[in-house]
Amino acid sequence: MRHGIRQIRTGWADGPEFVTQCPIRPGESYTYRFTIQGQEGTLWWHAHSSWLRATVYGALIIHPKQGETYPFPKPKRETPILLGEWWDANPINVLKQATQTGGAPNVSDAYTINGQPGDLYKCSTQGTTIVPIDSGETNLIRVINAALNQPLFFTIANHKFTVVGADASYLKPFTTTVIMLGPGQTTDVLIKGDQPPSRYYIAARAYQSAQNAGFDNTTTTAILEYKSAPCPAKGVAAITPLMPSLPAYNDTNKVTAFSKSLRSPRRVEVPTEVDENLFFTIGLGLKNCPPNFNSNQCQGPNGTRFTASMNNVSFVLPNNISILQAHQLGVQGVFTTDFPTNPPLQFDYTGNVSRSLWQPISGTKVTKLKFGSRVQIVLQDTSIVSPENHPIHLHGYDFYVVAEGFGNFDPKKDTSKFNLVDPPQRNTVAVPVNGWAVIRFVADNPGAWIMHCHLDVHIGWGLATVLLVDNGEGLLESLETPPEDLPLC
Repeated sequence: MRHGIRQIRTGWADGPEFVTQCPIRPGESYTYRFTIQGQEGTLWWHAHSSWLRATVYGALIIHPKQGETYPFPKPKRETPILLGEWWDANPINVLKQATQTGGAPNVSDAYTINGQPGDLYKCSTQGTTIVPIDSGETNLIRVINAALNQPLFFTIANHKFTVVGADASYLKPFTTTVIMLGPGQTTDVLIKGDQPPSRYYIAARAYQSAQNAGFDNTTTTAILEYKSAPCPAKGVAAITPLMPSLPAYNDTNKVTAFSKSLRSPRRVEVPTEVDENLFFTIGLGLKNCPPNFNSNQCQGPNGTRFTASMNNVSFVLPNNISILQAHQLGVQGVFTTDFPTNPPLQFDYTGNVSRSLWQPISGTKVTKLKFGSRVQIVLQDTSIVSPENHPIHLHGYDFYVVAEGFGNFDPKKDTSKFNLVDPPQRNTVAVPVNGWAVIRFVADNPGAWIMHCHLDVHIGWGLATVLLVDNGEGLLESLETPPEDLPLC
């Protein structure tokens, strides 16, 4: 799928299996046709079936139109940096094993920068990614978190970042030494060649907000190399690059300070009135062991199976037709339109949650939205099993992140904190651990749009839902007809 492309009226080109299309069969092909409108910056593309995106991904960069420029001085060079996650096993088998046992999947063995783990692992110093820079240059680094299951901190030794964009929307520039990206998120930063010519490590490692959950605590590196750095004499080892310090794995304060710095460059048109006010809890759960399962199939905590949900509904994908096809053709029995717009039961979301609320129901439930409606969604993390920072991605839309905070969202006191002047525009919001985020957008793109956690382990467990946006009036407000080569199930 093309992560973050608006896909105006071209929902058939969005990509997630069984949402907008059936999967492309082995040996078959499908051409994605779409128009890019009004977007500029760094996006990416990736597989959207099982865990295939562990290795099937790449950058998708939208330059300014011919004759137009960046809203900052033109960089001398641009470098995309794709942060990936690597298993010493077939990722599909890692997922299969977890599905069989009901437990958490094995954590990755390495992270990568442009496909290379870097010097701190036992395998690959030959191929460590080199990023060139020259003294006095200003370069644009386009950082993409393509890791499967892990938010990551990213930094470069001795170099400051000027953050200028995220998710293909420009930002009011600000400086920092470290950025955090949840899977699915992109961040554009400018760096200056203002240090003594040498070699400096570029590094990324985990931001881990879930307590007591295993994670890959390794560090991936690349090398920022000044072209005028002194060359080592023959037979002498190259200069060891300088290593940056990275935040502690659980440094939520650093993440909060970073996300609170994000602002749009100028006043933006945020919906000030709201037609649809939705409140979605997001988080994990545990399913009791089904009677026909043996104990090997229930290796989650206390003999359960892991699950996840939004508003207590664990999302189940159809398996013989996509939701968009069923919607377009009027096929009954594929999905229902009764996704709860508020939690079915109100509780202390981030407190000590009664065990009776840990098991969600399963279903293919969607939310219907009228074309043009102004939508607000409160995304509320829960402490069920463990609170966690969840990167929530909405297909087919950019949205404004008007507020975020910790604890339980309280409309009485938190609404006054909304930034309706210059909030950042994103397609993936990192919902704070044990906290909440509020997003707003206008439902002006007809289609079936999945909204899901971009930690792939959580999508598989059901942390997703679909927003079904009706056609408006006339051709230009309606979904295009499906292409001839749309894959069949």
